[in-house]
Amino acid sequence: MIKLQNVEKVYRTSSIETLALNNINLDVKKKEFISIMGPSGCGKSTLLNIMGLLDAPSKGQIEIDGSKVENYNDKDLAHLRNQKLGFIFQSFHLINDLSVIDNVEIPLLYRSSTAKQRRDLAQEALEKVGLSNRMKHFPKQLSGGQKQRVAIARAIVGKPEIILADEPTGNLDSVMGNEILGILQKLNEDGATIVMVTHDDAMAKKTHRLVRLFDGTQVM
Repeated sequence: MIKLQNVEKVYRTSSIETLALNNINLDVKKKEFISIMGPSGCGKSTLLNIMGLLDAPSKGQIEIDGSKVENYNDKDLAHLRNQKLGFIFQSFHLINDLSVIDNVEIPLLYRSSTAKQRRDLAQEALEKVGLSNRMKHFPKQLSGGQKQRVAIARAIVGKPEIILADEPTGNLDSVMGNEILGILQKLNEDGATIVMVTHDDAMAKKTHRLVRLFDGTQVM
């Protein structure tokens, strides 16, 4: 589902050049659940952003479900992200002035779907994460674990084949973290390909495979 070949990412300013990723070669198979680990600043989030087409590599090639994306324009990349990818962030990124169900519907606003179709899909996604009784609540009325469930519902509402999760349990206690991981495992069992950045060895051990980074280089 995701193929990276000789990927390098360099950030440049007028006075300094920083090598964030160096010669990354990685294949993520369909329905695989992998973890990415490494110390802070080693390039984990940069790698996830490149996989998610939110950032472009300085060198190397990316394929998403067999499509080489180096010649895609911004519109093509946005379409591919919206159709194929779902994103889960550590800080939830919910809009406080919108209800739970309106937050979940947001990715569908960029598709040619009716209001009823959007509402039906959002309700279905919230049922999958166990929040069907919180649809009319607002983010400020939710616990951290509930907010992350809403974020997961938003990520899966468009039925993406790939889910990219950046520290999805990082702001949660161990009980809530295990609940969120359980939801991700169920989504994986249902067919989603998942890449998860984590600092938690216990969480990583519950995934299919572990990729380790150190100073921007893949060491495992």
